[in-house]
Amino acid sequence: MLRVHFTATDLVRTRVSDGADPLWETVLSLHRLQDRRPDPALAAGRRSGHGDRRGPLGMLLPLVPRRGYFPDFLTPPAAAAGLEHGLEALMCTPRTRLRAELAVLGDRNPLPSWTRSLADGEPAALRRLARALRTYHQGTLGPDWSRVTRRAHTDRALRLHALWHGGAEAMLRTYGPSMRWRSPVLEVAYPVDRDLRLDGRGLLLVPSCFARSPVALADTALPPTLVYPVRPRPADAARPAYEGLAPLLGHTRAAVLQALGGDPTTTELARRAGVSLSSASEHAAVLREAGLVSSVRQSNAVHHVLTPLGSALLRGNQQPVVGVPPAPSELGRT
Repeated sequence: MLRVHFTATDLVRTRVSDGADPLWETVLSLHRLQDRRPDPALAAGRRSGHGDRRGPLGMLLPLVPRRGYFPDFLTPPAAAAGLEHGLEALMCTPRTRLRAELAVLGDRNPLPSWTRSLADGEPAALRRLARALRTYHQGTLGPDWSRVTRRAHTDRALRLHALWHGGAEAMLRTYGPSMRWRSPVLEVAYPVDRDLRLDGRGLLLVPSCFARSPVALADTALPPTLVYPVRPRPADAARPAYEGLAPLLGHTRAAVLQALGGDPTTTELARRAGVSLSSASEHAAVLREAGLVSSVRQSNAVHHVLTPLGSALLRGNQQPVVGVPPAPSELGRT
């Protein structure tokens, strides 16, 4: 078990990443690629030529074993700003850190001879590693990256809904069952027993489509980061027709609620529900006031996502939804 120890300051400084991190997703997808039954999209990427041992996987798989430790330098915080920012930070990793982290990896797994030049911080070796990560990411994750980012944004919206309206402790209660908040400690299901004391630094929570379970950086001196699996989204086909809600909400508003698969913008919501842009905005505001919808502004658009309460209502689930209080209509029309 991993025990993350919070202070009052840590709760204030705890935050959710803006979305999927390209290097975390790259590394964790390499874990998943080695499963007996990998994600079909990952398996297709491997068959397309990226699995050639002379290609990127020949360099990456020795650094990312199927399970267990992998070097922290593969997932620098700068990647939150984009893949190229992360790769640039990786290529600037100090030699002492490269040696130390590769030594830990080498104690647990046999490493090929070329990793010695990487441990020595040779620029050519670092460039080859960056090129392998870029090629793998673009060839395997790139075709599906928009879906990955949408799922991360949808999950983030749910967490922020709880954070904005109930505080950090309310948000931390939404991560069960693999993460359990017992103030002032977050207990995380983990393969090794360890403690992480935040000591006022706060915690960055990063949603991931490829994480099997929560993952933290191995080096506790680095900025505290916890990557967690995004909440599974039920297939649209599994939802019942919305007509049963029409007597309660009205036909148009029930149609708008039914159209909230993923995190559509107001324009997308209007198109799906077959209503005008102004009507979609008005209905979204009413649903948000009722705590059924959460809305988040991203650049020039507002995205809408079902809250757990809205999802339960739409699916006919009568179990009470806890931990996410209703949201006031704070964004107005869009």
